[in-house]
Amino acid sequence: VVDKEKILSNETMAAGDVIIALPSTGVHSNGFSLVRKIFDIDANPDVLHTAPAELGGKTLGEALLAPTKIYVKPVLKVLEEVDVKGISHITGGGFYENIPRSLKKGCAARIAKADVRIPALFDVMQREGGISEHDMFNTFNMGVGMVLTVAPEDADKAIAILQAHGEDAYRLGTIVEGDGVELV
Repeated sequence: VVDKEKILSNETMAAGDVIIALPSTGVHSNGFSLVRKIFDIDANPDVLHTAPAELGGKTLGEALLAPTKIYVKPVLKVLEEVDVKGISHITGGGFYENIPRSLKKGCAARIAKADVRIPALFDVMQREGGISEHDMFNTFNMGVGMVLTVAPEDADKAIAILQAHGEDAYRLGTIVEGDGVELV
C-alpha cells in the first residue's frame, strides 16, 4: 500500500534519462529451481561445499546463500532529494520482465551488456548449466538487484546519495524510444 501522493509517475520519462544500477549480493531469492537443477543439488548436495576458483575462496553454498540485499533505506534517501521516474526490483524474470514494468509506454531501456557488473557466480551458473545469455538475463538479476531511472542532470546526485548510504551504484544504461529492454 502506497499513499496516492507518493506513487511514482513515469509520465516525464524520456529518451536520455539514465538508468542506475544497485548491485545485488548474488542470486537473491529468485531462480533457485534452476540453480538446483544446474548443480544437481538434490542428487549431489556435496557440490555446495566445492569452491570454484572464480568465487575467490567462497564455497558454492556460501555464494548461493548470500543474504538478499534490502534497498529501502538508500532508495528512500534518493526519493527525498531526486525526482525518480521509475524503479524496478530485479527479481525472477530478470531484466526482460522486470525493467519494462517501470517504463513509460514508448520507452525502452538500452543497456550495454559490457556495463553490467556480473558477479562470477553467474558466470559459473551459465557455464555449468549451459544456459544462453538471453536466458540468464531473463531468469536472474545478473548482479543488479534494483534499477532507478532519473533525468540525466540528476544521475550524479542520485548515485552520490546511494553511495553515501552504502550502495555501489553505477550508471547502467539509458532510456531510448522503443519498447522493453535492449541489451546491446
